[in-house]
Order: sequence, then structure tokens, then C-alpha cells
Amino acid sequence: MPPPAPNLPKTSSPSQPSGKSEVTDLKLQLRQLAGSIAPGADDSRRELFKKVISFMTIGIDVSAAFSEMVMCSATSDVVLKKMCYLYVCNYARSNPDLALLTINFLQKDCRDQDPMIRGLALRSLCSLRVANLVEYLVSPLTSGLRDSSPYVRMVAAIGVLKLYHISPSTCLDSDFPAMLKTLMLTDPDAQVVANCLSSLQEIWSLEAGNLETVSREREALLSKQVVYYLLNRIREFNEWAQCLVLELASKYLPSDSSEIFDIMNLLEDRLQHANSAVVLATIKVFLYLTMSMTDVHQQVYERIKAPLLTLVSSGSPEQSYAVLSHLHLLVMRAPILFSSDYKHFYCQYSEPSYVQKLKLEMLTAIANESNTYEIVTELCEYVANVDISISRESIRAVGKIALQQYDVNAIVDRLLQFLEMEKDYVTAETLVLVKDLLRKYPQWSHDCIAVVGNISSKNVQEPKGKAALIWMLGEYSNDMLDAPYILESLLENWDEEHAAEVRLHLLTATMKCFFKRPPEVQKALGAALAAGLADSHQDVHDRALFYYRLLQYDVSLAERVVNPPKQAVSVFTDTQSSEIKDHIFDEFNTLSVLYQKPAYMFTDKEHRGPFEFSEELGSLSLDAGSVENVIPAQSFEASDNDLLLSTSEKEESRGLSNNDSAYSAPGYDASLISLEDKQGQPESNFASLAMPTMLSQASSVLDDLLGLGTLDIRPPPTLKLNPKAVLDPGSFQRKWGQLATSLLQEFSINPEGVVALTIPHTLHKHMQGHSIQCIASGGQPPNLKFFFFAQKDGENSPFFLVECLINTSSTKAQINIKAEDPSLSEPFSALFQSALLALGPS
Repeated sequence: MPPPAPNLPKTSSPSQPSGKSEVTDLKLQLRQLAGSIAPGADDSRRELFKKVISFMTIGIDVSAAFSEMVMCSATSDVVLKKMCYLYVCNYARSNPDLALLTINFLQKDCRDQDPMIRGLALRSLCSLRVANLVEYLVSPLTSGLRDSSPYVRMVAAIGVLKLYHISPSTCLDSDFPAMLKTLMLTDPDAQVVANCLSSLQEIWSLEAGNLETVSREREALLSKQVVYYLLNRIREFNEWAQCLVLELASKYLPSDSSEIFDIMNLLEDRLQHANSAVVLATIKVFLYLTMSMTDVHQQVYERIKAPLLTLVSSGSPEQSYAVLSHLHLLVMRAPILFSSDYKHFYCQYSEPSYVQKLKLEMLTAIANESNTYEIVTELCEYVANVDISISRESIRAVGKIALQQYDVNAIVDRLLQFLEMEKDYVTAETLVLVKDLLRKYPQWSHDCIAVVGNISSKNVQEPKGKAALIWMLGEYSNDMLDAPYILESLLENWDEEHAAEVRLHLLTATMKCFFKRPPEVQKALGAALAAGLADSHQDVHDRALFYYRLLQYDVSLAERVVNPPKQAVSVFTDTQSSEIKDHIFDEFNTLSVLYQKPAYMFTDKEHRGPFEFSEELGSLSLDAGSVENVIPAQSFEASDNDLLLSTSEKEESRGLSNNDSAYSAPGYDASLISLEDKQGQPESNFASLAMPTMLSQASSVLDDLLGLGTLDIRPPPTLKLNPKAVLDPGSFQRKWGQLATSLLQEFSINPEGVVALTIPHTLHKHMQGHSIQCIASGGQPPNLKFFFFAQKDGENSPFFLVECLINTSSTKAQINIKAEDPSLSEPFSALFQSALLALGPS
């Protein structure tokens, strides 16, 4: 009679093991139960196996019990088998020598009478992923592909793919792809067929051997025989397999139109499927097949509207967003086909903001003469939304519709009503849109300026809103009686304006106002030029110097440069090129549609596939209009005690505007750059304006006229850093937590610099050469994160702390500067950017 199962002593909780003795006790108990067939032995083994798996899950090394676990696996209990296989697969990769102990019992289980155990054993055998055990996989896989159980065949089909990843030559030499193809076309089980198709597609997409063979096999998968066979069986597949077959069908090239209609008729009912992935995959097939048939392609748009709109209104917000992103792509390509369905894109109060923003873009795109009134009325309701981001987007949407020349009269009235809401963000967004409307419709200036003139500049705090107001003060100073005095009050607060964008607009507006109302603005212009020339920001300093020298040379010429004839802007540049949009459409039903950018812009080259579009780093720079979308929200791995690598929420980036004039250039005027003196001397250019010795008399008169006195027009002094600055990590973290952000900027970096970032510590050494020290770094390409510090030269001088985020895909960098002396933030930023832009391969 067999000995009874031993009584197991009570132990501590698995999550709180008592130490190494706990693993030793487990080994002893497992060894006592090995081979036992006493009543209750399997239950005792289960409890011990659960404890071992629990220890393994929380990171405790229980590999010492490997032999005992293998000995206890000799059982017909499927649950015990599963736990044993999980344990074996986990430790086989890190301990290849131990994996040899499992080969015999796994091969034996592959011949078990129970198909469930055969399948589990084969799956575990292929999951060992140990290169020197490849020879033991060929025979079980061959038997598995011919097994009578569909479950075993299904596992074997995926096992072939696992073998290919371990040893491609062994997989191909054993002729497994041919066996998979035969099984795919003959097996009665739909899941086996799907697994064979998935394995074949991945094998031939990764194979880089004989190009002729690879090309032939890829074409064979896209042959009429294979595609029609799979499509005729599509109703037997589950949702994942259906998407796989539909993706294959989207790449098929029919020989004539009758084939196209046959396929579409066959897949018609898939548009009513409850699964959104199946519906989107079917739509992709319909769209791709009819690309060359314009009339049919338009009918496809009409046919797919109802299924997409149904999916948007049902399911979770995440699913709705995915479907809505694809609908957004279609709306942008053919807005007129969706213009009658605009009510489906009205926002619901319960929808998350990311869904509402997408709907707002679609409402803007489908607006036309027949529905503009209803759409704008709806958008105006959203302006009072508690979500500020939605309120902003709603105002921008109203403005975009007005710029499309739909019901401009009523829209302008509504925009001006927004200014009466007395909310800073509403006022700022509205002022920006009023400025754009005046650029396109100068005839509305009288009505707009009458309302804008009543706005106090003190009530506008956002830089872009203040810049728009200043632009209108300069452009329409004749119509605004208080314009010179408002500009004068703004100039008095010059040092308090931290945004360079505002200071640049203030310089230009003062110049424009000077030529329209000279007596009132003469003093203000002198103050503006003096402040601009003393400004530490390079762009502001250069513009002030340019205006000053231009006035020195010829006042009438300066007026023609600063106040050109007004020409209305007919078309505003789109932030995304048509080529990019077409490329996104080519990647329909992928993440490209959700990110609204092609795959090459957010994937590494090794993951793009052999036929994916490849782009050099040098051509990945984005338009200025899409600055806020350049660096996506990211997370960086860091240890719990490393506060330097934690990710903080970023405020909205504020890009600098390069356009000081609101109107397009009136055309080429050679007299502006070809200046010939009365003595017939050679042609000169604007470089001659930089010669103070030739213009000393004019300069003296100008200085006296503007009240500038003796004006120093030398470049602002550069900031000098301490090359031996020292700051320990603890002090850095303490300062980082105490100091507020003094400057947040975003800019492009050189492609050569991106290449140099691939070499470890290159950036650290490069910035150290500019007296800027790197104290921490982290992240994975394409998103890299660095922390730097620097100190102004001198004893007890202030420190500068920098958080630098670099996106190597978009070649963009974002810096967050915290300074003990905020007044030095901009000079330090200029120095930091100069150093970073100089980065290149050594």
C-alpha cells in the first residue's frame, strides 16, 4: 500500500516569505511528493505549485527547485501541468542548462493521449527559446501540424513562427512554410487556418534571404485562389482572424471590375458586424478596391457612413474615439458627403474632451452655406463649457468657418459678443481670430475696431491675445483714438513682458503707429527702440536695431517697409501637407490615423517593415502651426527615489511668431533693396545701413528727434558661465522643487545632432564643453530626457536648472528653465540653444 501523503506544515504568506529556508522547505516537500499516487497527493502538489508560482511572480528566485518541479510534473492533472510549464518557461530563458532537464518530459507530453496536454506541452517546448535546443523542436512540430486535434494543430502553427524567431534557417530548411500553406488551404478548422496565415505573413515579411523566393511566396499569399478561399470562409473565423483576412484582401489587386464587385458583395454583411475592428477592416477593403473607380468610390463613402456613425454612438469612449478618428480622416477627404450629417457630430456633455475636440474639427470641415447657421449656433454654446480647452477649440472652430467665407456677417457679430464674456482665455482666443478675420476681410475693420477699442489691455494676460491686440493697435491706429496712449502704457511695462512675441509686436505696432500719427508717437517710438536695443532676447534686439538703422537711412523707405499697401490674405496655410494626409489614408485602420501622422514619424526604422515608407531625419521638421503636437505626452521609467526623472505636466508651449505684418507682401519692389545714390555710385544693399560712420549726422538728428540721447546699439552682453560649477543631486532636487518655471521653449535641433545622440554620453561631454553640466538622463528613443545645471560666472552666482526633452523622430527639443535669477533666463536660454544646435557627430 502506498505511503500516505505527508502533512504539510503551515507556512507564512507567499507575499511574505520567511527567507531562503522557505525555498528549502518547498524543495523538501516537493521531493517527498514526487511520484506519490496516494489520495490527496495531487491536491498537496497543487498547493505547493501555487506557492512556488507566487514566489516566482513577486521576484523571488525559486530556480533551486527546478529538478523537484520537473519530477512532480509526472501527472495527468492538467492544472498541475500548466503551472509546471509556466515555471519551466520562466526559468529556461535565464538558465539554459536547466532547460535541458525539461526536454524529455516535454517531448513525452507531446505524445500524451490527452490533446490538451499535447498542445500545452508543444506550446511550452516552443516557448523555451533556447538556441541549442532547436533540434528538439522539429519533430514535435512536424507531428503537431499533422495531429488529429485542431487545438494541437493551432498551437503547432504558431510554434513554427516561434521556431523561425529562434532559428530562421532551421525553420526554412525543414520546409515548415510549405506545410503551413498546405494546412491553411485544407484544414477544416477556422482557427488553424487563421494561425497558419498569421505565421506565414510574419515569416515572409521578416525573411531577407533569397529575394526571388520571398517575393514569389508573398505573391502566392495574395493570389486569387488564396484570397477567395479565405473570403468564402470568413464567417467561420473569429473577429481577430476576420481582421487578418480582410487586411490581406485590402492588398489584393483584382483583375477587373467584376472581381471588385464580387468581393464587395461578399463582404457587404461585415459592415453590420458588432465589432468595430471588423467594420473598419472591411471599410479599408472597400476604399482600397475602388480607388481607381471615382463614382463607385463616392458611393462607398455613402455606404459606410451609417455603420461608422452607429459605432461612434455606441461602445466605450475609447472605441468611439478610434472610430471617430477614421471618420475624421474620411470627412477631411470628402467633407461635402458628410455635410447633411452634421448633427451626428454635436458634442455630448458626457463625452471626454478628446472626443469632443475631434468632433469640433469635423464640424468645422463640413460647414457650408446650408448648415453654417446651425453649426455656428451649436459651437457658440460650447464657448461657455467648463472645460477651457473645449471652449478654446470652439472659438477657433467658429473663426475657421468664418475664414471659409460662410455667413461672415453673422459670425463676426457672434465673435464680438464673445469679448463681452470677460473671461481671459475667451478674450485672448477671440482677439486672435478677429485679427485673422481682419487680415482676410479688411472691410470689417470698422465694426471690429469699435468693439476691440473698448477692451483694456490690462484685462488681456495671455501673450497671443495681447499680441493680437497690439497688432490691431498698430494696423488700425487711425481708427482707434487711444491707440498711441495704449501703446505708450504697454511700453512702460516693457520689462514685465516675459513673452518675446509681445515685445516683437509692440515694436512693430509702434513703428506703424508712428507713420500714421507722428506727433503723438514720437516719444513712444524712442522708448520702444531704446528698450528693444537693450533687450536680452536676440530677436527683439535685432528687430529694434533694424528699425533704428532703417530710420537712419531713409524715413520714407522705412514707411514703405513697415506699412506696405494692404492686401487681403486669401488662403491660410494648412499645418499638414496633402502628401502627409494621403500617406495617412494609405495606412487606414492603423495607429497612424489615431496619431494623425504617418507611421515613419512615430516608429523606429526596424519596426517599419520592408515596404514601409522611410524618411531621413533631416526632413522630419514640422510646420510652426503644429508645434503643440510635436512632442507627445510621454512617461519615462525611473526609480522611486529618483525625482529627477519624474515627468511633470507641461503647460502649453508658446511659439514665437515670425510674422510682424498681418498682410502678405505686396510684391517685389526692387527699390527696397536696390539703393543707388545720386552720384551714380555702385548699387548698395541693406548691409550699408550698418555703417554708423557714413550716417553719423543722420543718427544724431534721429536720436535727438526720438529723445534717445546717446544710444548704445551694440549687441547685448553675453552671459558667461562658470566652467567649474558643482551641484550635488540632492541640492538639484531641492532647488528644482523650490523654483518656479521661468522659461519654457521649444525649438528644432539639427539632424546631425540627433545622430550624435545615438552615441552614449556625447551630449553630456558636448554641453560640458559649454560650461553646462548634465546631472541625470533617461528615456528611450525617440523620447529622451536630460537634466542640466549651470552657474553664472562669479562667486555666489545664481544657478540655472534645465529639463530638456528631445524627440528624435520629430527633431524637436523642449526646455524648461528654472533660474535663481529669472531676469537671466532668456540670455541663458539663448546660450543653451546655441550649444545644443552646435551638437554634431565628432
